[in-house]
Amino acid sequence: MKGPGVSASSTGSFDIRPLIKKAVSDKLEKIPLRLLHAPTGALCNRDAQISHFEGSPQYKRLLSLPSSLDKQQLEAEINNVISEYFEFTTLSHRWGSGEPLLRDVEGKNIDNLGSADGEAKLQMFCMLALQHDFQWAWSDTCCIDKDSSAELQEAIGSMFTWYHRSSLTIVHLSDVFDGDSLVSSVWFTRGWTLPELLASHTILFYMYNWSPYSKGDAADHKSDPALLKELQNATGIAEQHLTNFYPGMDDARSRLHWASRRRTTRPEDIAYSLFGIFQVHLPIFYGESAQNALGRLLAEIISRSGDVSVLDW
Repeated sequence: MKGPGVSASSTGSFDIRPLIKKAVSDKLEKIPLRLLHAPTGALCNRDAQISHFEGSPQYKRLLSLPSSLDKQQLEAEINNVISEYFEFTTLSHRWGSGEPLLRDVEGKNIDNLGSADGEAKLQMFCMLALQHDFQWAWSDTCCIDKDSSAELQEAIGSMFTWYHRSSLTIVHLSDVFDGDSLVSSVWFTRGWTLPELLASHTILFYMYNWSPYSKGDAADHKSDPALLKELQNATGIAEQHLTNFYPGMDDARSRLHWASRRRTTRPEDIAYSLFGIFQVHLPIFYGESAQNALGRLLAEIISRSGDVSVLDW
């Protein structure tokens, strides 16, 4: 039996916009605060993201949905359209010199920034996002206000989730020049790239010149058996964790061991980069030292898991 219609007036019309507005709000709460709009090269905050959506063909299509649909059908269609519209891709990379920050990009078109390495990287990332049919792209270089301690705290606490919710992670290996040297990349020695690798459902590796690392046409390098074997060799992480990782306290000592040979530019990040892997939410105190940050993390792991073996990781 068909359910009741939605907000029908005496003329048979109804206003679907409140349903759309709520669905957009719910979706945006789950994705990064700022995203690059790949078609225009603009950095967009929440208001700009909503504005782009309301000017899109998808929004117009939702406004024209037939009033004969019941509320459940309407909400399902609205959520499907909005989820697809706001799909985004994330960038994973080793930071270099001259990376454009928020203040360098805000209010500008990234294609007009220049051609320095960091700027060119951002431009190529957005170009690849478009090639893979994504309108939205996120980079840790310019999509976080690092001058705001509150925003930085939120971003670090959400980073694992953002990579997990992205539809594609594009990895740029700036020091890989041929199809046989993945394991030697410095990308595998950095702290933040570990959660980015584990959190991402779908991942594609690109070499220094932005050509695909794999010679095949795989849409996901985690599904390429040969490349997956290379990832295992490079990281020491078993296949089931690379392809289907669950954050939490299980086998905490092994998870700490994965990070033991990695390094971060800011000492405390060696601990902060692991928060998402263990699903912990702790305050960020840059300047506290790596020892203190790791001490707080280990105390939280022991408190929640009871596993004191982590003290010998």
